[in-house]
Amino acid sequence: MNAIAPSAAQVQQEITEEFSFFSDWSERYQYLIDLGKQLPPLPEECKTEDWRVHGCQSMVWLVPSGDATKMHFAAASDSAIVSGLIALALRVYSDRSAAEIVATEPEFVQSIGLAKHLSPTRSNGLAAMLGKLKGYAAAAQAGT
Repeated sequence: MNAIAPSAAQVQQEITEEFSFFSDWSERYQYLIDLGKQLPPLPEECKTEDWRVHGCQSMVWLVPSGDATKMHFAAASDSAIVSGLIALALRVYSDRSAAEIVATEPEFVQSIGLAKHLSPTRSNGLAAMLGKLKGYAAAAQAGT
């Protein structure tokens, strides 16, 4: 029997609870790096300019698949910490409907303190990646 997948809001709450276990940011960064290592590898043929997220200091690729009823995202980065950020974003947004993706604000960024502890370039990159992800969902929702 399949359990119903948790909502994006529930996943964001889980992420907040996971990060609350760590007492300092060095532990949180290590956890982010560990999460990034668990990302499935992105095939080399997907690491093209077409899938690149601009606005990130490191190289980031984001590949959408599926349709408006259920979108899946694969992504990779050449940076360990950014890979961890990708892992968190994919947990919240991948395998959801385009409507839910568009409607879901990335509250986990604020709730786990990322907003305060990321460098400005990483914050901009995370915002660019989330914007691209939501852009793909909005396009799917519009049927374009």
